[in-house]
Amino acid sequence: MKYNFDKLYDFAKQYEIEITEKQIEQLFMFYEMLIEKNKVMNLTAITEFDEVLTKHFIDSISLIQVCNLKKDIKILDMGTGAGFPGIPLKIIFPEIEICLADSLNKRILFIDEVIDRLGLKKIHTVHARAEDLAMNKEYREKFDVVVSRAVANLSTLSEYCVPFVKIGGKFISYKSGEVLEEVESSKSAVFLLGGKIVDVHNFLIDDNKRSFIIIEKKQGTPKKYPRKAGVPSKKPL
Repeated sequence: MKYNFDKLYDFAKQYEIEITEKQIEQLFMFYEMLIEKNKVMNLTAITEFDEVLTKHFIDSISLIQVCNLKKDIKILDMGTGAGFPGIPLKIIFPEIEICLADSLNKRILFIDEVIDRLGLKKIHTVHARAEDLAMNKEYREKFDVVVSRAVANLSTLSEYCVPFVKIGGKFISYKSGEVLEEVESSKSAVFLLGGKIVDVHNFLIDDNKRSFIIIEKKQGTPKKYPRKAGVPSKKPL
């Protein structure tokens, strides 16, 4: 194996995460599948191994800073794209149960191939828009934690994600750059959805500014949310 995983080992050491050879092999296999599929399908603009390791793999598992992933919790990765953060989270924290959702079926088919090839368990995918899936009783308010690395306004993301969170659970949004203004402007939307912003955790990965915006679900989301497909992005709450 010609790739250097030292940065991952260094990160894992900080958070007392034990990384096995099998997990390294799974990440390596995922990387190779990602790069191969990326030749025929737009999955990622980042293709150099060191950048994928830092900006996709380590960034994904950075969730350990704000969430206990060393136990059996139920997580939804909404708008997973090429499988981030869901696949790295599942590889490094096998105890979790995770669902990866995306609106584009060809991305879901790729992730299904990855799950099968890597032999991952307690993980499944669903092809659906958040606005439609949130009306399904099997998914609505059924998750301890919902995460998303999707690029969207926090008010819009919250309307997509908060309906899936159990009361007492959390929606955690991965963000880059400055976030304080976005946090302030989304507070009323989050409140309408039954949530409350309880923390903004800022950190660096190399020199990249990253944040976790943590929203706690305080009460049930009114049935009218999320609104119909396309509305949350065009007219944020």
